[in-house]
Amino acid sequence: MKTRNFKLAHILLVEDNDGDVLLTLEAFEESKFHTHVSVARNGQEALDFLHKKGEFSNAQRPDLILLDINIPIFNGLEVLEEIKQNESLKKIPVIMLTTSSNQKDIDMAYKKYCNSYVKKPMEMDDFMEAIQKIEEFWLQLSVLSK
Repeated sequence: MKTRNFKLAHILLVEDNDGDVLLTLEAFEESKFHTHVSVARNGQEALDFLHKKGEFSNAQRPDLILLDINIPIFNGLEVLEEIKQNESLKKIPVIMLTTSSNQKDIDMAYKKYCNSYVKKPMEMDDFMEAIQKIEEFWLQLSVLSK
C-alpha cells in the first residue's frame, strides 16, 4: 500500500448557517487529508480575513475558499468579485458551495471567475461525500498556486 505525505491545507469556509458549518467541519475531520479550517460568517468577515484586517491581522492565507452565495453584509458573489480582482488573492481557488441552483447565480459565479460551483446536497451523507470529493480533487489531485 502506497502512503502519501500530505501537507496541512488551510481552507477558508465562508458560511453563515451553523448547521452547514458543523457538517463541513465534521466532513473535514473525518477526512484522510490534513486540513485547518477557518470560518467567516459573513462577507465582511471573509474580506477582513483575506486582507488581514482587525481581529484577522494574523490570518493565514487559505489554500482554498469554500464560499456560500447567500451570506450577510456582502453576498458571496460580491466577495468572489473582490477576491478575483485582487492581485494577491486571485490565484486562490474559490468553490461556490451553496444551496442555490438558480442559473443566474451559476452563470454570474463563473462570470466572476469562480473555480467551481457545487450545489449543497440536502442529505447529510451526500453533503459529507461532496466535501470529501472537493477535498480530494482540490487538495490532492490539483496543484495549487502559491
